[in-house]
Amino acid sequence: MGVPEKIKKLEDELGKTKINKSTEHHVGLLKAKLAKLRNQQDEVRTKHTTRSTGYEVKKTADATIALIGLPNVGKSSLLNKLTNANSKVGSYQFTTLTVVPGIMKYKHTSIQILDLPGIIKGASRGKGFGKRILSVVRNADLIIFMIDIFNSNIFQLLYDELYEIGIRPNGIPPNIVIEKTQSGGTEIHSDVTLTHLSNKFVKDILRIHGIHHARINIKEDINYDQLLDVILGNRKYVPYITLLNKIDLVNSKFLSTVKSQSITSFIPISTNTNKNITLLKNKIYNMLNFVQIYMKPQGKQTDYEEPMIIRKGDKIVDVCNKIHRSLKTDFRYAKISGKSVKFNGQKVGLNHVLMDKDILTFVTK
Repeated sequence: MGVPEKIKKLEDELGKTKINKSTEHHVGLLKAKLAKLRNQQDEVRTKHTTRSTGYEVKKTADATIALIGLPNVGKSSLLNKLTNANSKVGSYQFTTLTVVPGIMKYKHTSIQILDLPGIIKGASRGKGFGKRILSVVRNADLIIFMIDIFNSNIFQLLYDELYEIGIRPNGIPPNIVIEKTQSGGTEIHSDVTLTHLSNKFVKDILRIHGIHHARINIKEDINYDQLLDVILGNRKYVPYITLLNKIDLVNSKFLSTVKSQSITSFIPISTNTNKNITLLKNKIYNMLNFVQIYMKPQGKQTDYEEPMIIRKGDKIVDVCNKIHRSLKTDFRYAKISGKSVKFNGQKVGLNHVLMDKDILTFVTK
């Protein structure tokens, strides 16, 4: 029996099994086996899939945004409003057949926005070139869900398609450490009371995925899905914004009704009238956690005209890599003035974390 047949058999068994307290352990094991097989299938497909023009996108800016939604929701129109792109606009499905990039310039930053072909149900299993499209989303720094106000309940479909391919929109990596060992079986230590999992269940899931000897440190009350995410290790945690487009076509009462029924918060926009486009730009900038630093070459004035753009949490070493990799080799120390140090001109090393508006001077060998 091949992998596709095994997957089908497990899916059929899951579909027939009622989920309750007495079956949840069995269902969890079935899901673990299914996840392992799907992961194997995806690895084989990736290895044998030839690259297709239009789906390989090189990062060319300070951050990258994936713009996704069903066909004909206004993604191309939004891209044209935000960037210098010229994405084809039409009133029929699949106007965008490849990934169309554009660059949004905002507050000294360059933000790459990718207009992706429309996502349809079944994309995560390969329908409508879905696998290729969603693989682009995995490399994004931010996801924008574009929703038509007349089809606002579609958010869950889009979310689920991303989830199935290992993307966790607005997710946070579970606080679990799995350290594989050579012998000794599996030792589980938990800092909290586990209400969703038993030690036996954790060990059974690990065995299904070929882990027989390990030290597990669980620091939060995790569930089955979170455990599996850590075991597989190929999950991507990406923040998102939801946009509700075409609000110029409805009245305030209709909009209020949609808002009350929505399962996620959203920004109402209109690509026809530019409603809330400026608000959206500011939201994008804030969610990407940009940090602006100013360079001050030795013996020269600080360059306040062209700040360097980095991300929150970046260190001196990240700036070195961004400028030129040889800078790290020649590095002696850096001098910092700003919020990240106790006093201006303080000497720091490569692992110093920078903060917004810091002034940086490199001292090299």
